[in-house]
Amino acid sequence: MPDPGPAWSIEVDREVCMGSGMCIVYAPGTFAHDDETKAVVVDPAGDPLDAIRNAVQACPTSALRLVMDENDDEGA
Repeated sequence: MPDPGPAWSIEVDREVCMGSGMCIVYAPGTFAHDDETKAVVVDPAGDPLDAIRNAVQACPTSALRLVMDENDDEGA
């Protein structure tokens, strides 16, 4: 049976993202910039969860959101 992956996901609000790069500083294995200098998730499990939480909290525009997938409920 394949690994179901992390029990959480990361949302990026591209309308709000200003490309500060703070997410990349805190979690470089998880986040990168695309050709519009907007944050993208390259590997949701690329860094420890604490590093990803720090990256989400460090975002100056609150464009990032860590969503815990408890019991597979949508919109948790």
